[in-house]
Amino acid sequence: MEWQPEIPRWRQVYALVEERIDSGVYPPGERLPSALDLVEEFGISPVTARRVLRELRTAGLAYMEPGIGTFVSRLPEKD
Repeated sequence: MEWQPEIPRWRQVYALVEERIDSGVYPPGERLPSALDLVEEFGISPVTARRVLRELRTAGLAYMEPGIGTFVSRLPEKD
């Protein structure tokens, strides 16, 4: 992934994961990559990876099952 220096990395990874949810790569109920998976895929820090997952939950796109993982809760609303 080519980083845009003017945009925080967590926002860039968030946008990519959101796009994957939008396009059905991660359908509702699907387990999202873990923070460690995001660290390995994007070369980001664990703190950044956890922020991405937290922001997805805050936006209502995902929910957490403690000890199991983070899952897609629904598809985003289309305009």
